[in-house]
Order: sequence, then C-alpha cells, then structure tokens
Amino acid sequence: MMQIIIGIGVVLVLVILFMIFRIGNLVGLVKDEKAKVGPGNKVNAFLFIAFMVLSLALFFWYSFAHFKKYTLPVASEHGKITDDLFWITMVICVAAFTIIFIAMFWFTYKYQYQEGRKAEFFADNHKLEILWTLVPAVVMALLIFKGLRVWNDITGPASKDAVVIELMGQQWTWMARYPGPRDEELGKIDFRLIDASNEFGLDLSDKNSFDDFKSLTLHLPVDKEVLLKIRAKDVLHSVFLPHFRVKMDAVPGMQTVFKFIPKKTTQQMRDETGNPNFNYEMACTEICGKGHFSMRFPVVVDDEETYMKWRNSQESWLKQNPDYLKLVPANLREFAMIKSGISPDNGSQQQGVVQSVTTIK
Repeated sequence: MMQIIIGIGVVLVLVILFMIFRIGNLVGLVKDEKAKVGPGNKVNAFLFIAFMVLSLALFFWYSFAHFKKYTLPVASEHGKITDDLFWITMVICVAAFTIIFIAMFWFTYKYQYQEGRKAEFFADNHKLEILWTLVPAVVMALLIFKGLRVWNDITGPASKDAVVIELMGQQWTWMARYPGPRDEELGKIDFRLIDASNEFGLDLSDKNSFDDFKSLTLHLPVDKEVLLKIRAKDVLHSVFLPHFRVKMDAVPGMQTVFKFIPKKTTQQMRDETGNPNFNYEMACTEICGKGHFSMRFPVVVDDEETYMKWRNSQESWLKQNPDYLKLVPANLREFAMIKSGISPDNGSQQQGVVQSVTTIK
C-alpha cells in the first residue's frame, strides 16, 4: 500500500512541475518575451558530438573484442553459407546505422541555434526521394534473392544416400531411431501403437521395422548428408543444433524434416576450441513445460569408420523387446527373428511358435 502511495505522489509531483513549466511559457508569450539562449547551448551541442564519438567507439570496440563470446564455431556445410549471409546483412545494416548515426548528431551540432539564422523549408525533393527509395530497395532485393537461393538449397530434397534418422520429442526427453544395417530404411509407424515400451509406435507388420534400433545419443557421420525426420509425441518441441545451424520445430501430429552435412567431428571441434571436454548437444528451444530445461540430447560426430562400427554394434528394438514378436504377422515371424537378431531359443521361449531359423533371401 505504501508503494502505491509513493508512486502516486511521484506522479503528482511530475504533473505539478510540468504545469509550472507550461505556465511559465504561457506567461512569456503574453509578455512577448524572446527566449534567451545562454552558454549551455554550445555546451549541449558539443556534448552531442562527444556522445557520438564515444558511443561509436564503445560499440565497435565491444563488437570486436568480445566477438568469440557471442559467436559459435560452425560445423556444417549449410551453416557456413548461412553465417556468411548473416554477416553480409549485418555489415550492410551496421554501415547504414553508422552513417545515419553520424549524420544525426553532426546536424544537431552544425545547426545549433544561432540568432538571426532561419531554417530553409522545402516541400519535397524528387532526387532525394528516388535515391533513398531505390538504394534500400535494390539492397533488400539482392539480400532476399540470395537468401531464397540458400533457403531452397537447405530445404530441398535429400540425396538418396543420406543417413535418415528419426527424432522424437516428448516431455521431457529426446529419442532417436535409426534404420538397421540390413535394409537402411526406417520402418513405418502408427501413433495408435505407441505405449510405454514402443515409444515410436513401430508398425511390426512392416518388414523394414524389424531391425530399427533406438538410441539415447545422436550419432552423426562426418562429411555425409543427414536427414532428420522430426516428430513430437505430446506438445510442441524444437530441435536446435546450434553448431550445425539447425533449427526445426517438432510438431504433434505431423512430421518435419531438416537435412545437413556435418563437417567437423567431435574430436576436431575439441582441437579447434582447445577444450578437451567439448561435446555437441541438441536442445529444445520451445518452452514445453516445467521440465523444458532437461531436454538436452548428447550429440557425437564420428568419422565414417567409427560411425559404422557404432551402428553395427547396436541391438534392434525388437531384439530388446522380444515380447512384441507376437504382434508380428505369423508368416513374417521367422524373418523378423533373423532380421532383428533374435536367437532361436529366445524366440521360441517368447512365442512358442518358431523352432528353427532358416536363411530367407
């Protein structure tokens, strides 16, 4: 209550001071008194120039001295292109800002009040109008055309040999699904099949799903195109890989995609940054609930040999969850066991339907 009273008091004092100022001006007009300009006029004009010089010097000094603190190393092919486009735009904007900033303060200083001098007025100037309309329009058009070309390259279809990975966001964690090495194709999914174990909703009537495997770390091969297929289980999430300049929303009920090419392994980035503990990570950049802060997903970029070794060592989801073999159509169970890596004994114990495994071509 006391704070409200103090606030009202401050407002009233300001109103009273403003009214006194207005009354003084009106009295001066009634008496036909001419405003007198004291020595403070030149001082204020000089202070404008001093502020201009100091603020510009501080702006450029801070920008260059702390450049590495607010920029991240880039580790993807399209990331370098988008960074170049960003800095071209930034240079143009800063140049325009600097020119306008200097002109504004210089005009304030040069045309300070002087007795007997009057400002010149003209209604319009066609040359100036054309100049400050055409120049920004041309610059903007060039930036837009360049940006559209970059955007079309980024969002275009992925190559046939791209590594396809599905990312699933949920409150409050990430999961990744990889195609198995036997077919290198992700199996179909059905959201109606999602349960506590089948987080992705794998459709086990599809042969391609038998060797798919789940990972709690996002592994990427260097110098190879990666296609992310992104989904959300509950609310809106967002895939953000800052070092790769990747940002794409994960939307419930639909799939979004993003393709890119990692250019630096985790070890190369550690060498570049001089930080032996450096690790890539993926974060959620949508406020998706009280556990939003915990949606940090470790990312590892390996050379192709290391990546293939890791991928081939992973167990299929079906092998880790053999109880779901009973949901596989009877005519495909034997094939599913072979493809998923389930041993005959384990499969027989779980299903009681398959006694031996034969090679299926």
